[in-house]
Amino acid sequence: MSVAGVIVDERGRALLIKRRDGSAWEPPGGALDPESTAPDALQREILEDTGVKIALPAALTGVYKDMNDLTVSLVFRCTALDGTPVTGPRTRAWRWATRAEVPDLADEAYAIRVLDALDATTPPAIRAHDGVTLV
Repeated sequence: MSVAGVIVDERGRALLIKRRDGSAWEPPGGALDPESTAPDALQREILEDTGVKIALPAALTGVYKDMNDLTVSLVFRCTALDGTPVTGPRTRAWRWATRAEVPDLADEAYAIRVLDALDATTPPAIRAHDGVTLV
């Protein structure tokens, strides 16, 4: 299981990152350790990826299953509490993206997570993908 957070700024833009081990834009996040709660992992992973501390609780906006490796990802809409985005050992680039820019920047499987979080649907979206495209 993994967690990701879509940090939304005051202009309604989402913070996206490029990981050092990949080339696509995506929301920050990572694997949920067995001893971690989802909120603790979310806050830790976002801080490690971006240098930004988020406010908790964060709103769950979607559940996404990768049909290839069976990973389930929980995605949350987040608000920055402290810090400014930085690059680091895990992140080689970051940027703020508008809703209109997201589909052109991210693979479909990640873009939909960001769009669902920006739209903040209730109840949360539940979707499946093959690692790149929705199924």
